This record gives sequence, C-alpha cells and structure tokens, in this order.
Amino acid sequence: MRMRSFWPLLMAGSVGAMGVQAETDERHQLLVGSYTAGQSQGIYRLQFDSRSGQLDAQPLQVIKTDNPSWLTLSKDMSRLFVVNENGPGQKDPVGKVSSYAIDPETHELSLINQVQSLGNEPTHSSLSGDGRHLLVSNYSVVEDPGGTLAALPVGADGKLSPVVQLSSHQPSRVNPERQMSAHVHSAVSSPDGKYVFASDLGADKVFVYRYDPQANPELPLTAAEPAFVQLPPGSGPRHLLFSGDGKHAWLTMEMTAQVAVFDYQDGRLSRRQLVDLAAGKPQPGRAAAALHASKDGKFLYVSNRGTTNEVLVFAIDPAAGTLKELQRRSVEGDHPREFSLDPSGKFLLIANQKSNQIVVVERDAKTGLLGKTVQKLAMDAPSDLKFMAPQ
Repeated sequence: MRMRSFWPLLMAGSVGAMGVQAETDERHQLLVGSYTAGQSQGIYRLQFDSRSGQLDAQPLQVIKTDNPSWLTLSKDMSRLFVVNENGPGQKDPVGKVSSYAIDPETHELSLINQVQSLGNEPTHSSLSGDGRHLLVSNYSVVEDPGGTLAALPVGADGKLSPVVQLSSHQPSRVNPERQMSAHVHSAVSSPDGKYVFASDLGADKVFVYRYDPQANPELPLTAAEPAFVQLPPGSGPRHLLFSGDGKHAWLTMEMTAQVAVFDYQDGRLSRRQLVDLAAGKPQPGRAAAALHASKDGKFLYVSNRGTTNEVLVFAIDPAAGTLKELQRRSVEGDHPREFSLDPSGKFLLIANQKSNQIVVVERDAKTGLLGKTVQKLAMDAPSDLKFMAPQ
C-alpha cells in the first residue's frame, strides 16, 4: 500500500489548473466535496490513474466555498451543482446552493451563481429527468423548522433561480432524538422522469411526487397516489437508487442499518426484501449511508458507518433485484459517508469523513469482490466523490 499526503492549506479561492494533461482512458478527474469546519477549503479537483489506482496528491484546482458536502453533475458534464450544507452555529448559517460551469477542455470550474436553499443543512441534490429543476434536500438538524424538499429552476446557461416550491412532511416521532421533525435526506427522479422520490429520515417514509413542470412551472411537484411508501418505524430512510433497467430500487435506512429492495412500476415501489447490514447483531451507533451499483448491474455496494465502518458487497439477482451478501470489507477508517467506483470499475474510492482520508481499494470486476488497499490520501472531512466522466 502506498501512503501519500495531501496539502490542506493551499492558496485561497480557485486555483488554476496546473499542468493539466489531456484526459485519457486511464486518467480521470475526480471532484471531492467536503466539510469546511476544519482545514478543508471546499471542492477539490484531483487526477486519478485507473492503471495504478493512485490519486495525485497535488490538486488541479481548489474552489473555496463553505461546506460543499454533495456534488451533482449534469449529464453532459458541463455544469456542477453543489449544496452548501450550512446552518445555525456555523461560519455561514444560511443553507445555499451553488452552480458552476465546467470548461469542456480544461475541466476548470467557474462559479455561475449561488442562491439560498430556504432551509438548514441542505445535504443532497439531484437534477430532474429533464434537467430543468434541481431538487434539494434540506435536512435541518434542529427540530424547528425541520427539513424540506426544495425545487429550484435551472436555466439553459446553468444559472439557478430562487426556490419555486418548498415541500414539508409530518415526522414519525418514533425516535425522540432524531425524528421529532422532518429530515429530508435525498430526492431522486424515477427512470422515466415522471416522478420524484424523497426519502425522509424523520418521517420513516419515502414521499412520492409527480413531476410535471408543463402543467405548472412554479409548482412542478404534486403528491402522487399513493403519496408515500411506509417504512419500518424508526428506520430512517436515507438514499434511494434505481436499477439500470428501471425495474427495481434499493434504499438505505440509516438508523436501522438496513437496505430495502423494491420492485418499481409507474410511480409505485413494492417492497420485496429487507436486508440487515448488522446481520442481526447489536451495533451501537449504526448508520447505513451510501449505495452504488456496478455499471454492469451485477453488484451493489453499501457503506455502513457506526462501529463497523465497512463496505458490504452484494450480488444482485438479475430478475428480482434481490441481494445476496458476498463480502464485508473494512474501510480502514472512520465514517465512510460516500464512495465511488472509478470509470474503469477496477477500484473503489471511499470518503472517510471522520478519519480525514480517501481510501482506494482494488476491485475484481468479475466477482465484484474488493481487494487490497492501494492508497490512503489524507483529505480533511471528505463527504462526496464524483468522477468527471460520462454517466
């Protein structure tokens, strides 16, 4: 394993691309979002080599911005949308969303504009199927006012308009510490773009909305029928992922460290399987987080934080979408908030938020299994990893 260090205190603001090489099949650029309460300055653009599994320690660019915890790339890689997960008690107490243009040749990022998210701690965003709206999840740590789902129009030039719709939900109140108000953790569109599914940790529900900006541009979301998917009490839904064929979906439930498997059709999720990441054993502070599928649709990877700090590997049944556990692999760090498969599929990169590092692990594309650690790159409070490669 090769140990490398990262230079956390670089020039403030946007640092120009330094010796940027032409993109090849082996060299890719990676965007890293982070929390900025410590030494991190914001968004980092790094270069990754898919032959060696190595990230260059010297960033190509640094964008100084507060708490860019989640990154959303447009399909054509021309725009980057960032949630600034600000809230009460932080340097900037106002939740915001930023839009950046991406130079098609140098990949240099430049700010287009920034607007308020009209909520505290915006923690996730996604583009609607038609790319006309950015859907922002205001998590809101405190009970009052609680979390909301915000819809922001996106112009053809990538400019964000102010929030046009703000949706709130009733909490389940099952857990008196974490569920006394809504906490929207993510919102994603259905494969056909006609629906939006908002996972609310505070409500123990996934709320379903019809997306129809043609009917009402200023209120693009309306409650579907049924309006929500009920989940086990105290489960705390977090992130939903659709299968490549659009027939199934998987959902991490943070508070019970579980993955729910659904059949999907025409705006309806029907639960087929419930997988326990803790394998039925007591696990203090358990917290399921990210989930991603391999490009071939054969394997699902899920991170579990808490005291285990591991990535679980599952084989996906091609017909049913159900999961079979193959491997549990330590992340060799603390709090794997997010991770990403590199474009070659030969490596898994893990953002260990609390141990301040990105860990690169080998992956066998045929078996799906994770192998040895090839690099640990020091990085202050990484929270999201997005490759600048065709989606």
